[in-house]
Amino acid sequence: MSRWIYGGPLDRNHHRLRGPARLSSFWSALLDIAVTGEHGDDAGWATVGSRLGDQPRLTFQRVPEPKAAKVRIHLDIQVDDIGAARQQVEDLGGRWSGERHDYDDGTVMVMHDPEGHEFCLVRYYD
Repeated sequence: MSRWIYGGPLDRNHHRLRGPARLSSFWSALLDIAVTGEHGDDAGWATVGSRLGDQPRLTFQRVPEPKAAKVRIHLDIQVDDIGAARQQVEDLGGRWSGERHDYDDGTVMVMHDPEGHEFCLVRYYD
């Protein structure tokens, strides 16, 4: 399944959350990008990808409070099979919001990662 990420310069984005290891495992499996040890043994941080690599990098930082508002970054992940991608998200602990948009050029499904951060799966028609 191909994965393309849209949403800005990801190598500069930090996601503030309560479970860095849990979310880094989720995003690593979904994007097929390895978790790296760039923060050593610090359990308050986790990174998917590397600042030295050619793939996007996501860095997660632990915070004490739960998410109270919508996250200001939004990722769209392009997939070949939207049904299979939805199933993968759910198998990894994420969930479908129930929101789906069918357009002339493709389909978009609004999803949530295990901590409730919103992102979209996007399937473009050929």
